[in-house]
Amino acid sequence: MSGYILAIDQGTTSTRSMVFDQNMHIVGVAQQEFTQFFPDSGWVEHDAEEIWQSVLSTTRMAVAKAGITLRDVAAIGITNQRETAVVWDRNSGEPLHRAIVWQDRRTARFCEELKAKGLEPLFTAKTGLLLDPYFSGTKLAWMLNSVEGLRVRAEKGEVCFGTIDSWLIFRMTAGRVHATDATNASRTLIYDIGENRFDDELLDILSIPRAMLPEVKDCADDFGVTDPEIFGAEIPILGVAGDQQAAVIGNACFEPGMMKSTYGTGCFALLNTGTDRVASSNRLLTTIAYRLNGETTYALEGSIFIAGAAVQWLRDSLGFIGSSAETDGLAAKADPHQRVYLVPAFTGLGAPYWDAEARGAMFGMTRNTGPAEFARAVLESVAYQTYDLLEAMKKDWDGASERTVLRVDGGMVASNWTMQRLADILAAPVDRPEILETTVLGAAWLAGSRAGIWPDRQGFAEHWKRDRRFEPGMAEDDRQAAVAGWRDCVSRCLTKRG
Repeated sequence: MSGYILAIDQGTTSTRSMVFDQNMHIVGVAQQEFTQFFPDSGWVEHDAEEIWQSVLSTTRMAVAKAGITLRDVAAIGITNQRETAVVWDRNSGEPLHRAIVWQDRRTARFCEELKAKGLEPLFTAKTGLLLDPYFSGTKLAWMLNSVEGLRVRAEKGEVCFGTIDSWLIFRMTAGRVHATDATNASRTLIYDIGENRFDDELLDILSIPRAMLPEVKDCADDFGVTDPEIFGAEIPILGVAGDQQAAVIGNACFEPGMMKSTYGTGCFALLNTGTDRVASSNRLLTTIAYRLNGETTYALEGSIFIAGAAVQWLRDSLGFIGSSAETDGLAAKADPHQRVYLVPAFTGLGAPYWDAEARGAMFGMTRNTGPAEFARAVLESVAYQTYDLLEAMKKDWDGASERTVLRVDGGMVASNWTMQRLADILAAPVDRPEILETTVLGAAWLAGSRAGIWPDRQGFAEHWKRDRRFEPGMAEDDRQAAVAGWRDCVSRCLTKRG
């Protein structure tokens, strides 16, 4: 059997495909951006057909760059942007509306109406989620109520719903498989993560017909084989996970108490809580980290809306830097006696505040404040927001110890200055891996291990290697004063008190 694994990373702005050899080395990569649609204020949509075409083209390019053919690929793993909702015709495979993206806010009023009815505790108890437009369920409800004839057809079983993984599996198998995995299902707002099934009571509240839902499988499972007429070869699809959960797997965070944080445009931190399904008292999300061999592992998740996007703001809006790489050097030149804070609530604040109306602000500026101090404040804002998440996790679960080691990935982790300040503010070690492409690596491992080509969990964890560990070095009095200043600044930006 060939030892090559094809991993598809279908993201929010682009699709990447990577080919790994049997030694888990990347031997072929291709990436392609696709169109972002903004039909109204706060609305974000994708063309599902364009996404499918981007998958076809990038897989072919990645395989060609690897110097192999599709027939040399032993298995496929998929990781995807979570919560984005797609509906399509069960017979033709034609999308029946543009995909509504996870960022879309059109159902905010509907969510508030459900909250006003006192329904949020019910949704949270079953799904671990909050009533927020972020999740797929209210997006699907909107389409059923807004697209002419869709509800009637859905009730007849003529329509499929799925997140991006389901859509890709359906197209790759020529409509023979309509399935998802437990991690993506756990983000729909209609999936009971304790019972591991779509919940009839929640479906009834949102008026969603069960007939349109996918089958839910383990993350490493049999998701069918690709149709050779479409894909060029019959290749088993053996691994699927939402992008943040795939990063947990790719960082080998298999033990309770292990934590990963991905720093891209925003930041998503997940803490493995093992078989403990921890109900958060601090407005974190309880979610499925992964499900393997029928056993569910849970996580606490916190979302930060603005991380790398603040560096882009420094570059594109303020013009203080020409490239993101310049931020480190600029921050290092900042006056150590100035304590300048940025609260980057450009689109509200995420966990643990969940204040959509909060807006960004700079605090502590003097006449001598300049680009260097702005740069330092931007990078420090990422550390402070991560601190807020970790502190909330510690309050929710005893397993989040004082010495939790954070494994990091994403574009921002190349910044040594940021990673050191992150360790200082957290008062905890920060580990940067040798392989930074942990999300796609996680999807590849699911498929490779299922195929029997890659090592099992223990072997994969032993294979994980760190590039560098950043140890905390800030004096405790200084750290406490810095954190106190941050909390004061955040309190001034919040519209929701208490």
